[in-house]
Amino acid sequence: LTMVCNLLLKSHQQTFLNQLREITGINDIQVLQQALKDSNGNLELAVTFLTAKNAKVPQQEEATYYQTALPGNDRYISVGSQADTNVIDLTGDDKDDLQRAIALSLEESNRAFRETGITDEEQAISRVLEASIAENKASLKRTHPEVWSDSPNPYDRKRQDSCPVGLKNVGNTCWFSAVIQSLFNLLEFRRLVLNYNPPASAQDLPRNQKEHRNLPFMRELRYLFALLVGSKRKYVDPSRAVEILKDAFKSNDSQQQDVSEFTHKLLDWLEDAFQIKAEEERDGEKPKNPMVELFYGRFLAVGVLEGKKFENTEMFGQYPLQVNGFKDLHECLEAAMIEGEIESLHSENSGKSGQEHWFTELPPVLTFELSRFEFNQALGRPEKIHNKLEFPPILYLDRYMHKNREITRIKRDEIKRLKEYLTVLQQRLERYLSYGSGPKRFPLVDVLQYALEFASSKPVCTSPIDDIDASAPPSGTVTAQTIPSTTEQQGPSSSEIPSTSPVQRSVIHKPFTQSRIPPDLPMHPAPRHITEEELSVLEGCLHRWRTEVENDTRDLQESISRIHRTIELMYSDKSMVQVPYRLHAVLVHEGQANAGHYWAYIYDHHQRRWMKYNDISVTKSTWEELERDSFGGYRNASAYCLMYINDKEQFLIQEEFNKETGQMLLGMDTLPPDLKDYVKEDNKRFEKELEEWDAELAQKVQQEKLLASQTPRMPAPSSAPVQAGEPEYLEQPSRTDLSKHLKEDSVRAITKALAEQEDRSPETVMQMAIKLEYARLLKLAQDDPPPECDYRLHHAIVYFMQNEAPKKIIERTLLEQFGDHNLSFDERCRNIMKVAQAKLEMIKPDEVNMEEYERWHQEYRNYRETTMYLMVGLELFQKKSYMEALLYLIYAYQNNKELLSRGLYRGHDEELISHYRRECLLKLNEHAAALFESGDDQEVNNGLIIMNELIVPCLPLLLVDETEEKDIAAVEDMRNRWCSYLGQEMEPNLQEKLTDFLPKLLDCSTEIKGFNDPPKLPSYSTHELCERFARIMLSLSRTPADGR
Repeated sequence: LTMVCNLLLKSHQQTFLNQLREITGINDIQVLQQALKDSNGNLELAVTFLTAKNAKVPQQEEATYYQTALPGNDRYISVGSQADTNVIDLTGDDKDDLQRAIALSLEESNRAFRETGITDEEQAISRVLEASIAENKASLKRTHPEVWSDSPNPYDRKRQDSCPVGLKNVGNTCWFSAVIQSLFNLLEFRRLVLNYNPPASAQDLPRNQKEHRNLPFMRELRYLFALLVGSKRKYVDPSRAVEILKDAFKSNDSQQQDVSEFTHKLLDWLEDAFQIKAEEERDGEKPKNPMVELFYGRFLAVGVLEGKKFENTEMFGQYPLQVNGFKDLHECLEAAMIEGEIESLHSENSGKSGQEHWFTELPPVLTFELSRFEFNQALGRPEKIHNKLEFPPILYLDRYMHKNREITRIKRDEIKRLKEYLTVLQQRLERYLSYGSGPKRFPLVDVLQYALEFASSKPVCTSPIDDIDASAPPSGTVTAQTIPSTTEQQGPSSSEIPSTSPVQRSVIHKPFTQSRIPPDLPMHPAPRHITEEELSVLEGCLHRWRTEVENDTRDLQESISRIHRTIELMYSDKSMVQVPYRLHAVLVHEGQANAGHYWAYIYDHHQRRWMKYNDISVTKSTWEELERDSFGGYRNASAYCLMYINDKEQFLIQEEFNKETGQMLLGMDTLPPDLKDYVKEDNKRFEKELEEWDAELAQKVQQEKLLASQTPRMPAPSSAPVQAGEPEYLEQPSRTDLSKHLKEDSVRAITKALAEQEDRSPETVMQMAIKLEYARLLKLAQDDPPPECDYRLHHAIVYFMQNEAPKKIIERTLLEQFGDHNLSFDERCRNIMKVAQAKLEMIKPDEVNMEEYERWHQEYRNYRETTMYLMVGLELFQKKSYMEALLYLIYAYQNNKELLSRGLYRGHDEELISHYRRECLLKLNEHAAALFESGDDQEVNNGLIIMNELIVPCLPLLLVDETEEKDIAAVEDMRNRWCSYLGQEMEPNLQEKLTDFLPKLLDCSTEIKGFNDPPKLPSYSTHELCERFARIMLSLSRTPADGR
């Protein structure tokens, strides 16, 4: 008994010491032991002692302690209720008080482990980290974050065909969406949840706390999965399931939970729920828990502890892997499977410690937790590791299996030998590539080449300065005045220099031409004295040495490449590719340690493509996008959890089939009757929303028609000239929106036609006027004017011609221009107007598609409106009114993008609008950050209002197009500016506001949320619009902007 107690105490002490070392970064064992002793075994207090002292400890080699060395240790166990245990039962009545105390302690530890899925040691670490974060936040509570707001238009929330259903973010719950979607897309897991029936004994009243908690959660999870299968909504609300889960965390309900923490809790609850059902259905046999069989595997720990060998089987769920210091997943796994001095495992007498892990049983679903957070002792808070870590779409695990341990050990020894040889070769190669003894080093082959070039240069007998005649310029065209007096001592006097120029000229200094090197001076240094024989010997040696060095370098490089290839192919033989696991899901985190956003990439095994699940947004993706967001080293995003599935276990992803007909079951057909009814009811409610919306729209249209019918017709305009205050083009009631500017064009064409045409009948004059106007507009359409002169604004027909509108549309538009009532101001124009109107009435419905006609004119109105948004936005930007300018530029960009989607000449320069939209956001971000830094409550609040109401809603617009690298870089700049505050000391109220704001800023969803209504546009005539547009574009050309 005493031996067992000592063994347990020693094991826990070693565990605590290892955890202290990991948390604080202190490697001195004596310091750690003293801190543990002073704190009476309280891990949290020990960390406080160590961080408070901030002692400088001597750097020593890390002493390694092996937590799986003893029976009963559960470092890697994720779910302990099913774990093997070798602990002796000491709870019998015949045991003394000490024995019962030990048994109670073990029971309490195991109970806590079963309840949370987390060991005592892990809980202690979690408490320490939480305490540190809490201290850093000055123990302040966060306010409730902003949640998603639904669009009032239900058609915006309608599911498109068979597109996967998203999950609504109900307040920092992107972690919930990422994990649930990953599990839901495992068809076997989906079936388990959907077909789960609560045990009959628990129907009326739950028997214990577990049932009271787990059964309601299972009920809500079934409802949620059913909606994800058959809902007609684009996304569904998971609030009820989330609330049950959050209550169990006993933390602030707005706290953003860790993915691994949540997954631990979820799997633990699911295991308990299925265990209750399994125990009820067993027939005298040991109950089989489908969760255990799906997600949990076993490994064998084989090792030596202080010279004593041990062998121990343990169960694991999510397998933790360290990221720091490794470049790919296999390196992480190798480090996790081997610890300490491996040679000691195979020797009889050794005081060293070491261990190996070998998988004995792999689960169908294998989850790796990538540890991307570490505790920064200097800052007193956790930090995220952004290092790049690669992982493959297919992972072969043969090398980690216990059955292959002998061959794996041989291959590991061979790899170790190759890597040692590789190191030697790389060191040798480095000496060739970085030759020299000084701070600057060069490739040896280049050094020899330079020496060869020097030796081969033309020899010069004089010194580098002796052959330069400073008294004489290269040409004889310069007069005596050009020679400085200092040359008299070095050469002939100025009077002796002949001048070919008959006229004495003033000196013009030409630094480049007058300093030209004489043609006989070599460009490079050269040896002064070298014989042909010496040069021949030297050239021969240098040529030979250079060839030898090139050959040596090439041989080293080829050997290094060959060894790399050998190492890569070490496990590629047929016997080591028998256990393939395919990547099913990647859970990604973007942000810092205490703020960020989660989403998931999930493989659609039937469509053979990747999908991105980002809260309510579900989009097609690619492996390239997954690599960029998941490997790390790019921005602040990286994979946090990897879910692999056994590629040979097809039942995991296999669809269901009807047992009678053999047909595949899809959608609602896969649901049990109770869930089918539940989804049908929800779909009815949504269909009712759609019907109510349609009815509301129909009522509005009816009211508008009624209002229009009751409005009296405007009398025909008099022959008086049109007043200057007449409404502009966009507000004209006529079909062509004729403005004063267009009327003047028509009168000008009519006048010119009358002058050129002998036959002055109204019809002939009208035809000539239309021909002249068409020719004028065609010339404008074919011109290539500067950006400030956009002829499309002058006339709709110029826009139509440039965008290849049908000829019938252009002809009718011209007829309507000449048939407008504004031309009735004199007799001759009135007669032409009547002819044009008669022509319009003669056009049959099948000759001109009026819907298409209206569509073209509406598009032109949209183009002019976009121009106004752009023009006003740029004017406000130049006045530094960035808050007002932003909304105009946002609408200009969005409307322009829609126009350009139909044709190249239907909108404005997209890059120009994008640049100023981006610059506007960056300047507002800087302004908001400056307000935040001021520390004044009012200014801080104003800064956050700018961010929450202007910046944050605009970020999805910049992220939606991933080819726009400048936009993505701008978003990163804005986010990094605010994330940089995390490591700074600040007032508690600022820390609280920052902590509440950052998750909104770091939300990577590209779902575009609703903006305010478009800003009111001023009224411009065509002349005013063209003039102001030209003025603002000219001002931009004088101050060119990046991105134009």
